[in-house]
Amino acid sequence: MKDAAMYIPTYSDVEAAHERIKPYIRHTPVRTSDYLNELTGAELFFKCENFQEPGAFKVRGASNAVFGLDEAQAAKGVATHSSGNHASCLSYAAMLRGIPCNVVMPHTAPQAKKDTVRRYGGKITECEPSTTSREETFAKVQEQTGGDFVHPYNDPRVIAGQGTCAKELMEQTGGLDIVVAPIGGGGMISGTCLTLSNIAPRTQIIAAEPEQADDAYRSFKAGHIIADDAPETIADGLKVPLKDLTWHFVSNHVSDILTASEDEIIEAMKITWKHLRIVAEASSSVPLATILKNKDAFAGKRVGVIITGGNVDLDLLPWLK
Repeated sequence: MKDAAMYIPTYSDVEAAHERIKPYIRHTPVRTSDYLNELTGAELFFKCENFQEPGAFKVRGASNAVFGLDEAQAAKGVATHSSGNHASCLSYAAMLRGIPCNVVMPHTAPQAKKDTVRRYGGKITECEPSTTSREETFAKVQEQTGGDFVHPYNDPRVIAGQGTCAKELMEQTGGLDIVVAPIGGGGMISGTCLTLSNIAPRTQIIAAEPEQADDAYRSFKAGHIIADDAPETIADGLKVPLKDLTWHFVSNHVSDILTASEDEIIEAMKITWKHLRIVAEASSSVPLATILKNKDAFAGKRVGVIITGGNVDLDLLPWLK
């Protein structure tokens, strides 16, 4: 593979990734809701990546990386740091290939996500809930194991894999005016940018972010990466900062970044559970929260919404006091 630090993936990489991962992922459905269309004034199409076997879109990028390894590297396994979903998905892909997977996770990560990692055979090393601690702890783990580093988002293999989601969404809907996806480190939004800039360049790409972890929003406005080390938000999958590769896509292709408060995210999460009748985690609910907050920007439009994951701790739902 080309040097991950230097290589910007192309749409041909997305197409190759889709062929590579098809045996290992689910072609997830697109759901609609008359109630949510009426509520927002838009025609919403929800791409349900929470229906993936490990419960999140990240199985796409993880599978592309794992099944793209040559036999010599695969024998050493893979390694990563993640707040949960990437760790689960990389462990799942590694299990399917029969290779080791070591993951560094913050000790504050939801127990449901830790349990999923272990169920798929991943070995967890815990760290403090900050980007600095994650990266320092991971460096030690990788040195000990020799596993191939599959970054949660700043990796061309991962971005190409995530781009297959938007490819399916456009094929399933026949075209959209806007696609909205959450943004943390930017893997999903980068894959969305990569795909749509090639197959649907007129489709707007809007990123959705928690107000309490709005470093991507501030980066977007400033024109350069601003990284917060340890933001606090219920959307635990969106606490990490942009990196050089994801910033390339965000800065070149994203139309806008919208933010939502913690209360708005929780309300959108409840609405999704009630009216789409599916389990979506807080991070996945940020796009709907921003649409509800900015209805005029979406009214009359065909809008794709990527529900990125559904891994939640049912004993710690945010509306249970």
